[in-house]
Amino acid sequence: MSRPEEEPEAGPAVNANGEEQRPPKKKGKHDKPKPWDHDGIDHWAIKPFTKDENPTGLLEESSFATLFPKYREKHLREVWPMVTRALKDHGIACELNLVEGSMTVKTTRKTYDPYIIMKARDLIKLLARSVPAQQALKVLDDDMQCDIIKIGGLVRNKEKFTKRRQRLIGPNGATLKALELLTGCYILVQGTTVSAMGPFKGLKILRRIAEDCIKNIHPIYHIKELMIKRELAKDPALAEENWQRFLPNFKKKNVQRKKPKKIREKKVYTPFPPPIQPSKVDLALESGEYFMSQEQKQARAKAQQEERQAAKVEERQRQREAAFIAPKEGKMAAVGGGDGNNNGDVKALAAKLKKNLGQRAEREGLRKGDVDVSRYLADGNAEGSKKKKRKSGDSDSGDGDKKKRKKEKKEKKEPKKKRKDSYSE
Repeated sequence: MSRPEEEPEAGPAVNANGEEQRPPKKKGKHDKPKPWDHDGIDHWAIKPFTKDENPTGLLEESSFATLFPKYREKHLREVWPMVTRALKDHGIACELNLVEGSMTVKTTRKTYDPYIIMKARDLIKLLARSVPAQQALKVLDDDMQCDIIKIGGLVRNKEKFTKRRQRLIGPNGATLKALELLTGCYILVQGTTVSAMGPFKGLKILRRIAEDCIKNIHPIYHIKELMIKRELAKDPALAEENWQRFLPNFKKKNVQRKKPKKIREKKVYTPFPPPIQPSKVDLALESGEYFMSQEQKQARAKAQQEERQAAKVEERQRQREAAFIAPKEGKMAAVGGGDGNNNGDVKALAAKLKKNLGQRAEREGLRKGDVDVSRYLADGNAEGSKKKKRKSGDSDSGDGDKKKRKKEKKEKKEPKKKRKDSYSE
């Protein structure tokens, strides 16, 4: 009997180019019901690490140490028993060294959580940065993280750094309180660092705000943005939309800076170094003083000193004599001189005086012809400029008028005296 011929096995399909063609994949082939996974489970929730998950403990010892300032010594001595009790529950040993000024934490055989040593390291860092012990102990919880932001090296000028750090705190701590409410973090500004405790999301926002504040961006802009985002998060319709159109867009303003008082002129760059200045020995050789004896040097110095003293004495004498020198008088044009210009000025002055006197005479009831203008001028050639001698008759008449006036005054005074006498009687 002949054996039936075996049918060849069906190989993989080959396309026109001669390449193997794989069969199409079936969707949902491995989708099987998973009883341990359902919609009610929060995959982002942090589960507490219990002792049952690591009953054997750790194989190696880990330790961290940090220094603390001198002014924190008294506070740390008071709160250290509380810190020791809190770390003992997690199987962490701690040590406070007051001689070296350091704090040390290390794992023990009872430590079951491998990450708790990192939390203990953050705890001693916060205690060294002046965070209160009761607040710092919260960092041991799984949902609490910490971040120490260094802001000291962002600005060189110390005055600018102090002002911008105060801007981060705000008046009476108002800005800091607003940031704490919006980010859900505890914030403490101490020296050149900002200590923060809270969730990861809040710490990330807070680090950006603190660094921008020191870089001269006011935190109020970030606060406004956070307030708008918090209101937008309440609306479920905007959960999958872009919020950029709702956020404020602050434009930069070009504020003119104060100009420096002293503007230094830029020197022209030269690749050659400046010429070497001569030393004292070179100057002494040049003047010949190097070859002089000690007596000659002393005599030369004495002669120079006498010259300086003589110059000072002469200067002081000149200053004293300057007080007795009369100041120079300005040149005044002589009235009535030989120049034609002076005569013109005198005539103009005479015409002006004549006009003024004419107006005055009209007010006093006199005629213009009765006023003699020449007596107001100092011109020796003008007519009537010579002083007329008073006649003896005129002087006698003037004396008689004076005597009459005196008698009238006495007569007026006498009745008053009589009245006084009568009152006295």
